[in-house]
Amino acid sequence: MTGSDPGAGEYASNDLIHRLPKARVVNRAAWLAERARGRRMIHIGFADSGFADQHQRDGKWLHAHLADVAAELVGIDIDADGVAAAVSAGYEAYAVDCAEPGAVASLGLEPADVVVAGEVIEHIDRPGPFLDSLRGLCRPGGKLIVTTPNAYGLINVAASLLRIEVNHPDHVMMFTWRTLTELARRRGWRVVETATYVPVISDRRNQSGMAVLAMQVVLGMERALGWLGRPYAANGLIVAAEPT
Repeated sequence: MTGSDPGAGEYASNDLIHRLPKARVVNRAAWLAERARGRRMIHIGFADSGFADQHQRDGKWLHAHLADVAAELVGIDIDADGVAAAVSAGYEAYAVDCAEPGAVASLGLEPADVVVAGEVIEHIDRPGPFLDSLRGLCRPGGKLIVTTPNAYGLINVAASLLRIEVNHPDHVMMFTWRTLTELARRRGWRVVETATYVPVISDRRNQSGMAVLAMQVVLGMERALGWLGRPYAANGLIVAAEPT
């Protein structure tokens, strides 16, 4: 859609161009752990379905790292088996669909200083109600942190040249900074901070040495571009928002 009078319901060409805010490439786990330190945190999607065994075996389960530094940590996940395993291990955790605001509210949880939805929103076909449900979990002055793959990350830009898409089998959508922050705004959140991150290759099973090498080269380019002031080439996106 183009036009010269946005007030009449049309958009001008300039309305399609969005300047990205300053950001830096960070280590995702360390960045989240620093924001959890000494605070009450609720971790959405903590069970890490599909990768739980691998990440626990490799000592890379994010929830365990957050538990080491948070004053209080609560896990919420739709994966009932993963929740049951966490409860058996001594964690406070609840099985609920966070795309159902009523179900989340029925938990009656004390709101948290920080709510983390890590690598979750891209799996959900109703992201609007999902963001609605998280407002009740975030205390006034608290923050929601969403991490998700970056649709413009260099990996898929490079892979598309080979007619390949690199994506989790369970993903139903991808976000850019603009689409994620606009969705958040419509659902009552104000974005206050942005960062990006480069993922780590942890599962190399069923991958050829050439494929792993190619992935490492592209990820190295993402890091280099971040150092050169081009952080949005990175394959991961982080936004922190406050309830409005």
